Amino acid sequence: MKTLSADRPAAPISELPRDNEGFQRVAEPYRRELLLHCYRFMGSIHDSEDLVQETFLRAWRGVGKFEGRTSVKNWLYRIATNACLNALARRAKARRLLPEDISRPATRMLKGSPSTEIPWLEPYPDSEMPEVVDTSPSPSGRYEVRDTVRLAFIAATQRLPPRQRAVLLLRDVLGWSANETSKTLHTSVASTNSALQRARGTLERRLSAEEIGKQDPLPSREQSLADRYAQAWEDGDLDRLVELLTKDATLSMPPWRQWYQGRSQIASFLGWAFDWVWHRRRRTFRFVATRANGQHAFGEYIRRRGEKRFHAHALHLLTFKKRGIHLLTVFIDAGLFPKFGLRETLNA
Repeated sequence: MKTLSADRPAAPISELPRDNEGFQRVAEPYRRELLLHCYRFMGSIHDSEDLVQETFLRAWRGVGKFEGRTSVKNWLYRIATNACLNALARRAKARRLLPEDISRPATRMLKGSPSTEIPWLEPYPDSEMPEVVDTSPSPSGRYEVRDTVRLAFIAATQRLPPRQRAVLLLRDVLGWSANETSKTLHTSVASTNSALQRARGTLERRLSAEEIGKQDPLPSREQSLADRYAQAWEDGDLDRLVELLTKDATLSMPPWRQWYQGRSQIASFLGWAFDWVWHRRRRTFRFVATRANGQHAFGEYIRRRGEKRFHAHALHLLTFKKRGIHLLTVFIDAGLFPKFGLRETLNA
């Protein structure tokens, strides 16, 4: 197993600098892994950025209380964990959702308006991933780090109550002991262990071996499928696009509630939604490769009739199974593009 380390190793510290510049020098190397930790909690890159800022502010205000009994890294993780729990406690809903979580597969075409009031799950840019290294010959984390960023894992952990989510992330992702986890959450070891067993049971029911833990990826094949997927969109070739999907593939498009399951149903939806594109064979779409949640992704740009430039439209995240695309999650939110280093417009 692998565990996260800071972007650079830090020597043990018994007292933190009391000046702002010195504190930032010690704390800043942990920003990216704290951001990822908060994202696993919150399912939102935007919320996570705010919570990391809150973590640093709380740490700065409490710098005099740091006694060196734990590492700076673990101390910051404790603060971040409780900041996340407090944030979730203030909300009406403690979980982020995908369309599959709230409705059955649609059999009709889109109708009405997108549901922007729902707290939708957000993708996470690989560019914000901290460096991953082996830090122990036998680390106690239960999951590989690369698996715990995948969209399926994040979606599954969102189903856990906040306390169970916290225990699972601290014990099975970070590899903390039951004692250290209990101190962080101000609870007993017995209560921590019980919460962990319940959380593991939920994840085992929600995650298949192909989604996490026993994957046997073939990078070259996945890359080829991803390239062909983007090319099919740009060429307006619906038949070639549908051939890349597994028979039981799923297409969801937050913030739309409707989602489609099965190759034939997805083909019907795409044929209905983009009929004017497929038949006219116009160069309407442009796809730019990126990475999200450790998976292949693309920024989709669209050029509407009469326009000279392509405009950011949606982020496509691909999940593979066997020899095809099994899950196609299309986040229709141009506001995500800057997080992935993608431009808002492209020249024709």
